[in-house]
Amino acid sequence: MTEIVYTVSGQVAYVTLNRPEALNAITPPQRDRLISLLTEASADPSVRAVVLTGTGRGFCAGADLRGGGESEDRVAGDVARVIRQGAQRLIAAVLDCEKPVIAAVNGTAAGLGAHLALACDLVLAAESARFIEVFVRRGLVPDGGGAYLLPRLIGPQRAKELMFFGDAVSAADAERLGLVNRVVPDEELEKTAREWAERLASGPTRALVLTKQLVNASLDSDRTTAFAAEAAAQEINMTTEDAREGVAAFVERRSPEYRGR
Repeated sequence: MTEIVYTVSGQVAYVTLNRPEALNAITPPQRDRLISLLTEASADPSVRAVVLTGTGRGFCAGADLRGGGESEDRVAGDVARVIRQGAQRLIAAVLDCEKPVIAAVNGTAAGLGAHLALACDLVLAAESARFIEVFVRRGLVPDGGGAYLLPRLIGPQRAKELMFFGDAVSAADAERLGLVNRVVPDEELEKTAREWAERLASGPTRALVLTKQLVNASLDSDRTTAFAAEAAAQEINMTTEDAREGVAAFVERRSPEYRGR
């Protein structure tokens, strides 16, 4: 069985975690494969949007800790190195992907799995989805960028509540908190994700990625830096075919036809 299924339909890449018996918990080889696929989609001009989802009852139950064991030879720095090269690199691959990434959360998203979803640009959740900051249940500190992502989405106090208690958050509560964009019936998740992705794939791809980069960077920027980045992004974008097409379509009073270039 292929543990990660990668397909391209039209101009949309679909990345599907496919270990339903393990609620799609991620092993190190799967993590590296995900990073590779996101990097590939980012660089492929024929791909203009990405959908990340799972099979079965789980979106992703986090890192697969089974069989990892405790190393008797562990020295200071080993754990930090594993986190940097593993979970953090995976989340960075989502944040840095030069295409819009949609998470279609079909079930439980726990630990690293929750952060994988929340790092995406847009998050769709099935009604049966749940989000769990499970680390505290195991006596662990959140990793995979959780302490970076959550406060930026819902503020520090809400983030601490989720991380301190580790309670499951329903899809409806996740929408209320601002963790997800939209909750849909389970049977409509795939269709809605496809519609959103196809709409993004027909848009001005470079403008979308520059917008993504501006928004992500703005959370760590002062006004002067953010304004300078905005001006530079607009300067770059105006050299694209899509920008010229968009302006021409406006002047000619017709719908634009973007090619992602």
